[in-house]
Amino acid sequence: MTSTSLADLPYLGAFATPAGEQWRSAVEKVLKGADFEKKLVGRTADGIRIEPLYPAAAGSAIRPLRQKAGRWRVAARADHPDPAEANRLALAELEGGADCLSLSFAGAAAARGFGLAAKTVAELDAALSGVMFDLVRLRLDPAPGGRRNALLLADLVESRGLAGDAVEIDFGMDPIGALASSGTLSVALPELGQHLAETIGALKARGFRGPFLAADGRPWHEAGATEAQELGAVLATAVTYLRLLEAQGMPLAEARDAISFTLVADTDEFLTVAKLRAARLLWDRVQQACGLEARPIFIHAETAWRSLTGRDPHVNLLRGTVATFSAGVGGADSIGIQPFTAALGLPDAFARRIARNTQLILLEEANLWRVADPAAGAGGFEALTQALCEQGWRKLQDLEAESAEGISGIVGALANGHVQQGLARERASRAKAIATRREPITGTSEFPNLAEAVVAVLAPPPGPRQAAPDGDAAIRVEALPSLRLAEPYEALRAQSDIVAAAGARPSVFLATLGNIAAFTARAGFARNLFEAGGLAAPSGDGFANDDKTDLAALVAAFKTSGARLACLCGSDEGYAAEATQAAKALAEAGATIWLAGRPGELEGRLRETGVENFVFAGADAVAVLRDALAITTSTGQADKE
Repeated sequence: MTSTSLADLPYLGAFATPAGEQWRSAVEKVLKGADFEKKLVGRTADGIRIEPLYPAAAGSAIRPLRQKAGRWRVAARADHPDPAEANRLALAELEGGADCLSLSFAGAAAARGFGLAAKTVAELDAALSGVMFDLVRLRLDPAPGGRRNALLLADLVESRGLAGDAVEIDFGMDPIGALASSGTLSVALPELGQHLAETIGALKARGFRGPFLAADGRPWHEAGATEAQELGAVLATAVTYLRLLEAQGMPLAEARDAISFTLVADTDEFLTVAKLRAARLLWDRVQQACGLEARPIFIHAETAWRSLTGRDPHVNLLRGTVATFSAGVGGADSIGIQPFTAALGLPDAFARRIARNTQLILLEEANLWRVADPAAGAGGFEALTQALCEQGWRKLQDLEAESAEGISGIVGALANGHVQQGLARERASRAKAIATRREPITGTSEFPNLAEAVVAVLAPPPGPRQAAPDGDAAIRVEALPSLRLAEPYEALRAQSDIVAAAGARPSVFLATLGNIAAFTARAGFARNLFEAGGLAAPSGDGFANDDKTDLAALVAAFKTSGARLACLCGSDEGYAAEATQAAKALAEAGATIWLAGRPGELEGRLRETGVENFVFAGADAVAVLRDALAITTSTGQADKE
């Protein structure tokens, strides 16, 4: 073989970039006539197209939304009711790398029934003993007693001899968000504006710089809001605060500077990045409409409560990582991660440490903060950002057009039920996608783990959020629910666990037909489905003898299993050849018989021989599992055992 010096070789030039037409032609060959739109084009909950390929953004479409790179604040929540324990956890968070504390007082929606039980300066001082206020950022989670909490924290700062301008505090007052969560507002809007202006004025007179008000997206997101609905709601909330403060004589620029934003970082990376970027553009547009020179907003991002699962909770570590990565790329100024056990109760120090370290790894090892706006110029991100700007602006205009009993804007839209109805429609649509597993939840509706490890929490959940008591309220609306997407499956798992604790776990016998190659696909599908409801569905090597099913062995195994429900699993060819005989034999043995797959032309024959139900991809899995639990936990099952 003759060696050749690289110096003697001609340069071949750069690799050619295929044109869009070439790519489309290659894709059409692979699709072999299948519909391009159905196969490769997605849609968000807002109806925004998700293309399989985007060209690079060019010209004015390239919009770097942050001019300077910088680290985001690592936020950790202080929410333990016991002051001493709250203090121990808070100090561990700060010593471990957090540089922002989110103070969740009792009553705050974010406290999930827990929260700091501090009503005096001394009690709050005990919970925050050793926390150096001038070295960290403090933020208050919105709560019905937001004004009282804000003034209490200000009193504590001064009691330690610190000037207001020496500390960085987001006072987090969000009475509109509290109204949405609790259903009541104690004062009418004009009086609310007066109270807010007086509180802000008093805090500013003491040297505090704010921000003082929060436009918080969490109540809307937890009630089912899409990305555009969340953007519309936070913008409408912020606009209402501008109006209320301006009516009290506060200059618009000063009112603008008093507001910060909280947005939810969810598990869809592209939409989360685009949502945070769109929020900046939309608020710039609001400022321009107010005749103000646009200033950057402060965005705190928090990972999604509704995406957390109580089953196989370690998967929440992946969800939190994706959401935090997306928030960092999207330009969040501070980020809080829901600890992976949060759906199970009050997180312990270990869960909090994992949440904190997730951020530190993304900052220190992935170096996400070193680029001002990594998404700028990327065709997909820029297109999604623009689409969310358009949709979010429409949602804002929609809310602004609503009114009830002389109240306009977001509060009027809550009072007349417009917001609740829109969110209910989105919840129903998403619930259907979850139930049919078109939107899978890993570890819950897909790949469930019946042998999941037990995780520790400091305290179990105190129970559902209580409705606001009947009494005097200037404004009363239907409170928005706070829901997690996995709850329907978790309720089924809980029902199954109750039975398992009293004896054997409910089970389904997988009646496999033919050899392993013939039944593996559908047996795997069936096992995955049944275990999502907490039903054991073990499968073995089958009952084949020379590729034909040994019905005697199949029936004997069913009787030994103690199950009442049997699910036939095999290939289409196997069903045509053996399903009717197998169904008849199992029926004679006392089984309730289902079949995995769509029966097609065999349905009539199969039903005649005892098959009562068919389970297949796209069916309502929650309804299927509810029926399966009813069969497997009935008296007949107990008698059989």
